Amino acid sequence: MKVKTIEDLTSIREDAAARLHLGADRSGARVVVGLATCGIAAGAAPVMDALVSEASALGVKDTVIAKTGCIGMCRLEPLVEVTLPGKEKVTYVHVTPEKARRIAAEHIAGGKPVEEYTIGAVE
Repeated sequence: MKVKTIEDLTSIREDAAARLHLGADRSGARVVVGLATCGIAAGAAPVMDALVSEASALGVKDTVIAKTGCIGMCRLEPLVEVTLPGKEKVTYVHVTPEKARRIAAEHIAGGKPVEEYTIGAVE
């Protein structure tokens, strides 16, 4: 589809949001784990595994846990971003599998960020 008008661009954006299920009707979290080479070297793969298994064990529904490339803050890897519907994105730094399980329980399932693991706590 060629984009000729702002309406065309709006339509493309709305279609993409619907396919990703990121709309306001979403009740669960969107979790992104940085798994570029820097994240992998820092231990992001076990963090991803811990998030997926803990969310499953907690019975968390309507939540997307996805991989991404470099988030851009390599010195703070492993990085995890959690976005709950209607809330600001929270970025977690230096995440370990143990921290990931707590993030899953308290933030993803419980809705309350684990402040001491966030980027604001280290800078």
